[in-house]
Amino acid sequence: MAGSEQTAAGSDQPAADAAGPGRDLPRTPVLADVAERAGVSQQTVSRVVRGSPVVARRTRERVEQAIAELGYRPNAAARALVTRRSHRIGVVATTTAVYGPTMVLQGVQEAARAAGYSVSLVMVTDLAPEAVTDAFEELHAQSVEGVVAVVPEDASQHAVQTAGALVPCVLAPGLDGDGVPDAYWAELAAARTATAHLLRLGHRTVHHIAGPQDWAESRARATGWRTALVEAGRPVPHPARGDWTAAGGHAAGHELLAAGATAVFAASDHMAIGVVRAAAERGLVVPDDVSVVGYDDVPEAAYLNPPLTTVRQDFTEIGRRCVQVLLRRLASQEVPAGRDDLALVVRASTGPPPAPARRTPAPRHGARA
Repeated sequence: MAGSEQTAAGSDQPAADAAGPGRDLPRTPVLADVAERAGVSQQTVSRVVRGSPVVARRTRERVEQAIAELGYRPNAAARALVTRRSHRIGVVATTTAVYGPTMVLQGVQEAARAAGYSVSLVMVTDLAPEAVTDAFEELHAQSVEGVVAVVPEDASQHAVQTAGALVPCVLAPGLDGDGVPDAYWAELAAARTATAHLLRLGHRTVHHIAGPQDWAESRARATGWRTALVEAGRPVPHPARGDWTAAGGHAAGHELLAAGATAVFAASDHMAIGVVRAAAERGLVVPDDVSVVGYDDVPEAAYLNPPLTTVRQDFTEIGRRCVQVLLRRLASQEVPAGRDDLALVVRASTGPPPAPARRTPAPRHGARA
């Protein structure tokens, strides 16, 4: 017994540790701790957590400060029992392979978390109506309060509109006016501006590489391109068709450059990157021989050689706005008109057309990749 006492007394560890593991682990703060720190009742803290409007502003700020200082996290299960709300948003997505939809998902996640909601994601690879309905039923079974559908293709958007009867839903990017008002017209106007930029540089016309025909964004950008040419009284070449990828832009770029294009507006940055590669393989210099404009302003666009002129849009903001629209609808509040901040970013990939003597496309170099 004496030996045991000596060991404990001479130990480097506090005596409390010898009494058992975990005694000194920090305790998870509870609602009562927040109430004590803020100097209010537990009922007041509960009201703040639930977002009740009856709490005075200064009191709410004091409670929120106490929550932040203590690192308090409300118990989601207990809150759901009291409020009969899950504070969970569902997301149905058909692809994360394309830059735009991926960043929209990031925006949804950020906005949901900031609003105190968790997110359940269901990926749908089959665009058949029954597959989309199954995804909504899966989310409905998880008691989600609403769904953001990141489904750019026409077939999946139509399926979502049918399945959306199960639970409140917002479409992203909402080119039909649902969730992101007037986005279609903003995309059209941005494409028109990009095309007009090339015409102002002196190009006789502008060739276009469109995206997949069943994407509303693709149709909006093609319409904006065509509108700018018609308004300027310029020839409207037959557009090439791409698939949003650099490989698709590369193949279409060879086609257009072989036809003598001096200016190319691609419906995505990745397709524009393919055009730049195709130009190099044909012995052409961007922008001396051919000007190239993309769309999206992906992170690598500013670091290409030359840096890419493109239309910038904030995909994460689209995702955040979709969550805001959904939460307003759930609260039966008015949904304000959306604002789409699309801007042409002029970089070094665009310039005046080449002199006739200079522009002599060379044969293709190497295998097409």
